[in-house]
Amino acid sequence: MTQPPEIDHLRTALQLAAAGMPVLPLREGKLPFGNCPACAQNACGGRPNMKIPGPCVCPQPCHGWAAATTDPHVLKSAAWTSAWRHAATVAYHPGGAGVTVVDLDDPAAVQWARTTLPATRTVTTTRGEHWIYRGTMPSSNAVRSGVDIKSLMQYARWLGPGTGATAALPDAVRALAVKEPSPSRRAPQTLTVPLRGAQGECRHRTPAYLERGIAMAEQRITEARSAVHATVYRTFLAVLSAHGRCGCLTDAHVARLFTAAQAKGETARHCTDAWINARTALGM
Repeated sequence: MTQPPEIDHLRTALQLAAAGMPVLPLREGKLPFGNCPACAQNACGGRPNMKIPGPCVCPQPCHGWAAATTDPHVLKSAAWTSAWRHAATVAYHPGGAGVTVVDLDDPAAVQWARTTLPATRTVTTTRGEHWIYRGTMPSSNAVRSGVDIKSLMQYARWLGPGTGATAALPDAVRALAVKEPSPSRRAPQTLTVPLRGAQGECRHRTPAYLERGIAMAEQRITEARSAVHATVYRTFLAVLSAHGRCGCLTDAHVARLFTAAQAKGETARHCTDAWINARTALGM
């Protein structure tokens, strides 16, 4: 007798968890389940910014990659039952499993890896391959054409064990995520007094003004009921228009916006593309 899909997904998840691999369900479109109302805007004090897996106090699979767990009681709990029932596949947190996935999205990227990177365990994907290395590093999208890095604070689909022996994470992969700083971009500054000019105080560098702007942007994304992708782009455009030219935005601010967008179902790649497109539109 054929088992319902949720039974197969749960069985796979339990097997992976028993092997020490933190897992979570994904819905259609390879997306994590959105946060429950109590976890919206991280009101519950969850863990989306921590580099370890594990759910917040909410018993549901909230906070995307951070919900990944190896606890069989959580995976089989009533709170996760609905998620498994509607899941399209199983994902895992590579960083929590101690590995890094080099996601090769097309044949050209695969060919580049074969001539550039040391051989390792390889998993066939829909469009290319996952090359899996032993060791962790920060995740990064679009490190080159058709190549993403998924490790800490990221998830990857489980597509089978793959073939080959898992090699140690090489410096060649770590180097992919290192970006040279742009000479035209000023480093964020910590100011002890407000800057003053012809127009008076520079409100862009007033911490309260910046914090209010980021909080409003998070809220705008979180409250979107339709056209989420367009809302994310317009919000990024507004934030960059207000704060992008005076050096007050930091990586932490950008991460908050990306986290809000991913909680609404946007992928990390969509977030990166929307951010780049907004900067391009503003000539930045």
